[in-house]
Amino acid sequence: LPTGGDRNLWFEAGRQAYRVFITSLLSVTDNLVNNKVVSPKNTVRHDGDDPYFVVAADKGTATFSDTANAISQGRDFWLDDAFASGGSAGYDHKKMGITARGGWEAVKRHFREMDRDIQTQPFTTVGVGDMSGDVYGNGMLLSKQTKVIAAFDHRDIFVDPDPDVATSFKERKRLFDKGRSSWQDYNRKKMSKGGDIFSRNSKSIKLSKEAAQALGMQPGTMTPNELMRGILKSPVDLIWFGGIGTYIKAGFEPDAEVGDRANDAIRIRAKDVRAKVIGEGANLGVTQDGRIAFNLLGGRCNSDAVDNSAGVNSSDVEVNIKIALAAAMKSGRLTRPKRNKLLESMTEEVAELVLRNNYLQTLAISLTERSGMDDLAHQQRLMQSLEARDLLDRAVENLPDDMQIAERSQKGEPLTRAEIGVLLAYAKIVALDDLMESAVPDDSHLERELVTYFPTAMRKPYSKEISEHRLRREIIGTVLVNSMVNRGGPTFISRVQNRTGASLDKVAQAYAATRDSFDLQSIGLEIDALDNRISGDLQLELYDGLRERVEEQGVWFARYGDFSKGIGPVAARYRGAVDSLAPKLEKIIPDFLQERVAADAQRFADGGVPNALAQTLARLPIAALIPDIQLCAESCKASLDTSAKAFFDVTNAFQVGKIVQAARGIDAEDFYDDLALDRALQSLHAARRSIVNSVLTSKSSADKWLDQRSDLVNSTCRQMADIVDREGATVSRLTVAANILGDLARAG
Repeated sequence: LPTGGDRNLWFEAGRQAYRVFITSLLSVTDNLVNNKVVSPKNTVRHDGDDPYFVVAADKGTATFSDTANAISQGRDFWLDDAFASGGSAGYDHKKMGITARGGWEAVKRHFREMDRDIQTQPFTTVGVGDMSGDVYGNGMLLSKQTKVIAAFDHRDIFVDPDPDVATSFKERKRLFDKGRSSWQDYNRKKMSKGGDIFSRNSKSIKLSKEAAQALGMQPGTMTPNELMRGILKSPVDLIWFGGIGTYIKAGFEPDAEVGDRANDAIRIRAKDVRAKVIGEGANLGVTQDGRIAFNLLGGRCNSDAVDNSAGVNSSDVEVNIKIALAAAMKSGRLTRPKRNKLLESMTEEVAELVLRNNYLQTLAISLTERSGMDDLAHQQRLMQSLEARDLLDRAVENLPDDMQIAERSQKGEPLTRAEIGVLLAYAKIVALDDLMESAVPDDSHLERELVTYFPTAMRKPYSKEISEHRLRREIIGTVLVNSMVNRGGPTFISRVQNRTGASLDKVAQAYAATRDSFDLQSIGLEIDALDNRISGDLQLELYDGLRERVEEQGVWFARYGDFSKGIGPVAARYRGAVDSLAPKLEKIIPDFLQERVAADAQRFADGGVPNALAQTLARLPIAALIPDIQLCAESCKASLDTSAKAFFDVTNAFQVGKIVQAARGIDAEDFYDDLALDRALQSLHAARRSIVNSVLTSKSSADKWLDQRSDLVNSTCRQMADIVDREGATVSRLTVAANILGDLARAG
């Protein structure tokens, strides 16, 4: 605002300009909706999740939210006071602490995967912000084990070399509750020896030896800028960004290109950061190239778009709740005061629904990071396909081009967490746009996706309003795409499409059938419950087992699933088969598979996994064969148990299991080698099914069927054994094995 003149007049001019903007936006929105031309391709999207025309805000900008909503209500627009989130009847993000809590989910995951529980074990942190701020203040109250060594904002520099966790937490809480506080309000008597609070306007600062030791600096006199650079370079566990500014860049980036001149004198290079983890509760605390450089050096960080997405996500949920309840108000079933009371009562569950997205999205990044070089060719293929559709500009998004990928492939450098996060967002946005062009969101089996999006308090009382939600298709599509990409990774859809040639709608149907047939959501929740109870590596291995099932069974259902009557009948049929047969597997599978299941179950249990879950997870790769067995049973009108016995007898006789196990160890050198490997496995599985069908059709046992063809069977067995016994499985050997078994199937 100008320093001279009547500031109230300037403020009123701003309000009027805002009203003109909102009125214009509302006119455009009204026109689009009334003419029924709204589609995902011409909607405004906040963060790649929920699409609609709204003004995202919260109680921090309540005046403008109320202004926008008043215009909407005055014109009797269907969004009512959901046109602008927040406002007098909206969710107070600072009170919820939702943005910081979302970022904290990311921070907890970083440390959990390093086998540290920052909710029960002390850890050190420095940061940018003060306790009166939403993101910084809330963030520094999310663990009572937080030791704030130093922090700075635009006014002050705070240094406390060795804080007592309980005392310092109480003092930070006092400052947060005070509201308009600064670090100068911190009680110096509560600080450790050598601690102090300095004004950034000081000409010089004398740093104590205790403070210097904690920050990894030399004691003595220095400028405020030198101290702040030292804070950013300090050897702590966490840097938490909660204030405005960009403070870390890549070494090759000129300050002029960062676009934050106010902090040029403070900014450091990523290679100078000695913290283990960076949490970006605020926007753009680190440049994207800086994040990538930090990741490549072994540091753990995502990006601001991932870490602080909970605030916008909360606005999304609020708006969709208001849209549903607006219908109830219009019908007279609900008054506005009671609506407002219901909104308030659901605050914490809304927060939990939002934080679940942060939990799963950061998990997806971790699993993709874990796949490392194995996923690089598929990531490259995904980027190429998006570029071909003019949906991605790699240079703009700081993603490597094909030449850079080739260089990184030679160095063994996969995509970093920061880059994976970008690819994850694009995978979701594009998949949602494409899915909305299909009939999949209208499938009745996916009604659950819509219902569980909303808090429990409104599911039954307002089931009709939820079912008839104006954005039901978009919500269903969003929830399904999030689930699909979070569980399968950013390349899941393209992997399945490349292996099967299936359309996106078929892939989405196949995913839902896989998830629900094998009850993967329940298994995932059981693994979630092991947070900080088992090692981070083991927990990621368990999750990766689910991810593998998502892909492999997704491919199977994309190839063989008949979705002409919808997802429900397919999921129900195969869920029944899995529930019936899975507990019996150990009694009918070959000895070597029994040994493998038992060994994996014991290893999981030894790592702290409950016995029942350990058994389920160890059995899951074998249970993946049940859809094949069910297919054989249906084809031959045989019982599931009989089909299973024949299936595993054939598997054992021709050592198919050992060949498949060996194939898993093949390191495909490029994208097409991977496809060739998949095609060979597909042929092998098809040949096995054909032989099993022949056995079942003959109404005899597998042993008798094999004896009746002893010459051909013995010849086949010798050839298969020769392939199994050779060291080092290859795609060519696997292809030969599939052809040999295929010859027997055709002759059988």
